[in-house]
Amino acid sequence: MTKEKAIENLDNVITNIEKARLKLDGHHIVQLVAISKYSTTDDIKTLYESGQRAFGENKVQDLKEKSTILDDLPIQWHFVGRLQTNKINQLIDLNPSLMHSLDSYEMANELDKRLKAKNTTMKCLLQINSAKEESKAGVEPQQAVEIYKKIKTDFSNIILVGVMSIGAHCDDKTIIKQSFITTKNIFDSLSDDGAVICSMGMSGDYEIAIEHGSNLIRVGSALFK
Repeated sequence: MTKEKAIENLDNVITNIEKARLKLDGHHIVQLVAISKYSTTDDIKTLYESGQRAFGENKVQDLKEKSTILDDLPIQWHFVGRLQTNKINQLIDLNPSLMHSLDSYEMANELDKRLKAKNTTMKCLLQINSAKEESKAGVEPQQAVEIYKKIKTDFSNIILVGVMSIGAHCDDKTIIKQSFITTKNIFDSLSDDGAVICSMGMSGDYEIAIEHGSNLIRVGSALFK
């Protein structure tokens, strides 16, 4: 990817973010995380030099490899994939800025044990399966508030800062919107429990997500095409 193409892609996404943001509220702030899971370190560096600072990986090994190669850049790394129990210690050692995919109370229990053993903490988002699709991970919407509060109470080394969901996988915008509305309603009900991040929206639906309250979007193909 050339520098010119990276700048063009980034400008297009930021323009779309602005349009969607202003439809919701002129004071609404949206963070952009570039999902680099299919991209080379050269492309990540090019996008970084074009102004992008936060990048997300969905495999611990890829996060380790790319963050090591790009260690000279002050990149804000995010982990966005499903975490396997045998990779927890590796992820803790990589110390991501944010772990997006805490998808169950059981995983929180395992993660907290390892964090305590290493005497450290990790910022996380609770993943909600708002679309209620079997292919997606996450807690059920009707249990999300209870599980969020229980994790906050039971696990002192996990710092929950909000929620994450993936929009419904379909062409019907009404169904996609509803999945975002579900997540946003849960997020709003957790405002007194430390929830400040509502992470919704990817390359195909981030504008809809922002219009429905997302303040962090995860965009891959639209930036790296």
